Amino acid sequence: MFVAPDPGRLRLRNATRAVIGVASAVAVSELCGLSLTASITAGLAALLALFTVTDATVRDQRITTALLPVAGFPVLALATALHGIAPVRDFAFLAVVFCGVYARRWGPRGHALGIFAFMNFFITQFLHAVPAQLPELYTAVGLALVTAGATRFVLWPIERHTPPAAAPPALPGSGLARPTTRQAFQVTAASAVALLVGQLLSEERWYWAVGTVWWIFVNTASRGETLVRGFRRVVGTVTGIAVGLLVAIPLHGAPAPTAALVAVCVFGIFYTAAVSYSWMMLAVTVMVSLLYGLLGVLDPGLLELRLAETGVGALCAALAVALVLPVTTHATNDVWIQRALRCVHACTVEAARRLAGAVDADPAPRVAELEQLLARVRLSVAPLVHPLNPMLGRKRRARHVLALLDDCAREVRGLVAVAADPEASHDARLAMACRRVEAAVEALTEGGDVLVQTDGPSASEPVLAHLHGLERALAELARPLRTPSGSPLVGA
Repeated sequence: MFVAPDPGRLRLRNATRAVIGVASAVAVSELCGLSLTASITAGLAALLALFTVTDATVRDQRITTALLPVAGFPVLALATALHGIAPVRDFAFLAVVFCGVYARRWGPRGHALGIFAFMNFFITQFLHAVPAQLPELYTAVGLALVTAGATRFVLWPIERHTPPAAAPPALPGSGLARPTTRQAFQVTAASAVALLVGQLLSEERWYWAVGTVWWIFVNTASRGETLVRGFRRVVGTVTGIAVGLLVAIPLHGAPAPTAALVAVCVFGIFYTAAVSYSWMMLAVTVMVSLLYGLLGVLDPGLLELRLAETGVGALCAALAVALVLPVTTHATNDVWIQRALRCVHACTVEAARRLAGAVDADPAPRVAELEQLLARVRLSVAPLVHPLNPMLGRKRRARHVLALLDDCAREVRGLVAVAADPEASHDARLAMACRRVEAAVEALTEGGDVLVQTDGPSASEPVLAHLHGLERALAELARPLRTPSGSPLVGA
């Protein structure tokens, strides 16, 4: 968290804007005379609107934000209506879980709407909301979404000036081979077991186990990714509970200091989400402890129960990915690394076209796409490089692959920077080097050999220097990307 780069201070600005948006939503609710329960609902709704809406364009973000009530309000009504009717409520919750995960097949919008629907059911359990409170909760959520939207699109429109890179397309497949369909069954199965075991631990706080399952499966695609995420969630929860014991309990729900610390937690959630799931979970756990303090129900036993329910959810998630339609880390690694390599080639071709004078050539979007793909590769390979991974050979090989892919990205960024210079020119050696990069990518993705040829570039020829650096990195990738079984990419 402390050393990760933050280009353009984007994480810092997003986190600061989130604090403003959530605080404004709560303030508006209080000014409208809504209850404490409604104000907390408003704050959580604003947090979700700012956190989950990640469409690639501002226009799409506005549409998704406007559609959040369509997904959330019916679920909110259903959850409050079924309050106290345990068997029907449980079945409805599992149905919401399945539909929420299945909606991820429609990209960032489906992902955001699915999370918002799930969390509306979850929040009603968290606050023990009943049907009589429904009009007030609708008002609170509506005000929160308007306030969050105004903060995001009017007061501080960060995305208008710094458009987010488009998320990489999901892994291909149909039927049960489609990752989102497969994951919907996994999450539902894990949630069903977590719900049953969670209720054995507590008839009032069982939903923590289901919430743990849900969030462990967010942005994961393989067995290894899910296991690592579950481990990090438990670590973050344990440390968060320790901080909660030291900070939240002594406050006894005092409004002013609790509100200030909740704002710090909101900042921490947004600032750390992209770089450390454990740190994010620490912030989430402390925030939950503070909210329970406001509600007057916080004590050490409650925090111990949260840890137990989190452990149940993590264990159920681990069993689900191992037993229910499992997807191996190897299969996921193979797809994402191939995509990253093909994007390296696409960046090179586009930069070469720019140097050749093509007015429609723009390699910058390709570079942004490459950064997104490399982030997805790191997530996929994370189980292999985890400190607790006992397979030292594969760990070393995976780290080597990540380092060489980073070298490729660095050379591509340098090449694109040179191509942006209007005085840079094209020559025959550049065309030959670009063709060799293309051949190297094809060889890597098909399991062939990569040969390096050099034309002896000097410091005065930065284009060729970057291309030859890219060639060397691709050639070095050939060995670690081959496993003993003959597969061209890192296995697990």
